[in-house]
Amino acid sequence: MAKSPPTRIIGELTFGEIAEHVSARSILCLPIGAIEQHGPHLPLDTDVVIAEGITQRLVERYAAEFDTFRLPTISVSLSREHEWASGTLSLSIVAFTAMMRDLGQSIARSMPARDLVIVNGHGGNRGILQNLIYELQGDFGLNVCVLHPLALSKVKAQGGVLDIHAGPEETSLMLALAPERVRRDRVGAPASPPDPKAIVRLIVDQGVTWPWSSADPSLAHDGVTGDPTGASAEFGERMIESILGEARQMLEQLRRRNQKSS
Repeated sequence: MAKSPPTRIIGELTFGEIAEHVSARSILCLPIGAIEQHGPHLPLDTDVVIAEGITQRLVERYAAEFDTFRLPTISVSLSREHEWASGTLSLSIVAFTAMMRDLGQSIARSMPARDLVIVNGHGGNRGILQNLIYELQGDFGLNVCVLHPLALSKVKAQGGVLDIHAGPEETSLMLALAPERVRRDRVGAPASPPDPKAIVRLIVDQGVTWPWSSADPSLAHDGVTGDPTGASAEFGERMIESILGEARQMLEQLRRRNQKSS
């Protein structure tokens, strides 16, 4: 029987343990977050916490079945829609693309594994990642997919205000993953609810794409689009369980794609 690795966090292994425990059948999981405003009640690194937390639980849940490992987190990504707020950090598209390509090349060089799951904690990264995965596959031979946790969850918040940013779903995930980081005394319903039609037109509508900002009062109040007052750790745990359940099919499909290409 093969010896179990001392940890499934890549950065905590030695180079010899990588050679011993990571194989061509391993699946590498890369969390990507963001450093950006999340209203008065959530920290700037909310997307980092969510991406890391989901990735860690995914790796733990499926370690025996899919030989999963967690790669180091990418914490800063594309957050120009929140750049009005103090503390928001953002890369340029050129820098983010170059970083992801360099990382993909480095993974292909240093690891026997070619299966890669990108766990994307920030919705603003979706568009660029949808294109980058073709390059990671075609240029470096990685078998890759992107998991978008909030979109993957079948458990959805109900309410009058569309949940786009720092609303009940993200707040519930934070209450489940890092409750000590939530400023509970600052969780409140929006004093002036945003315009649902504006949200649909500028953010949700797939027919036209706009450069929207969370500083726009028609879209957000104090940087929040949604009503976080109904958030709870219990709801967050239900979301996480749904995400992990849906992810199993993704891991199976990723492995099948690897087998077809080999």
